[in-house]
Amino acid sequence: MNFSTDHVFIRVKDYSVSGESFDLLLDEELQLLKTHPQPSLEKLPSYYESDDYISHTDGKRSLFEKVYHIIKRKAIRDKVALITKQQPNKGKLLDIGAGTGDFLQEAKNQNWLITGIEPNAKAKAIAVSKGVSFAESLEVLEHHSFDVITMWHVLEHVPDLEKQISELKRLLKPSGTIIIAVPNFKSFDAQHYGKFWAAYDVPRHLWHFSKTAIEKLFDKENVKLVKVLPMVFDSFYVSLLSEKYKTGKMNFVKGFINGLRSNVKAKQNFEFSSHIYVLENVKN
Repeated sequence: MNFSTDHVFIRVKDYSVSGESFDLLLDEELQLLKTHPQPSLEKLPSYYESDDYISHTDGKRSLFEKVYHIIKRKAIRDKVALITKQQPNKGKLLDIGAGTGDFLQEAKNQNWLITGIEPNAKAKAIAVSKGVSFAESLEVLEHHSFDVITMWHVLEHVPDLEKQISELKRLLKPSGTIIIAVPNFKSFDAQHYGKFWAAYDVPRHLWHFSKTAIEKLFDKENVKLVKVLPMVFDSFYVSLLSEKYKTGKMNFVKGFINGLRSNVKAKQNFEFSSHIYVLENVKN
């Protein structure tokens, strides 16, 4: 990867926790952005300490959070349907960044053998109460032991990106599938909101991906991109948050309209607010 402080793509602010500003540096070849400076491993957890970080709390306090969870339930069913379509015989599933465990709980109910990884103690405790099983770390897991590995909006949070992708390759069975979901900084909503785009979410998001970045990074590990799928609800969620960051209030009408505009534009250029990437192992 090739980043230089001379190539600042955009400067953005942490609207959720710290109020600090960060530069996003561009690797031209990979079309990948890197948050700069990246917090130390010791300081990074402090940026997640917010009751507004829904994926760690199961919060349903506001109308926004209630709507989020209604959409989340449908998305979870769709995710399990996707992994089952890719691996009809089911088998062993690893979900990295399992959050409060709803995806793994649903997969378990549909006869997948589940394992989760989750660094946040509060989220992990909620997941355990739902019957989700966890490994302490990726390092303790055996080589080539999983049929499917998923990271739902997690890869952007990983400090050592290349090491993480190498670990995915190590853990995947020869005929296995990796499914990654990440925001897309080339989407219409990203361009429309600019520095207010909520999916930059610095510094929790250490990396910001394009389709090119995912394909090239995984190709280095001999894992091939075979399918890109849209996450059409993400544009609405992100646009609503972006409106809040831009204007100081949650404007549901503007957020909905811009989310819809983003999806309409993406029908033409296939640059949705977020994408799901389906990747297959290639035997070395």
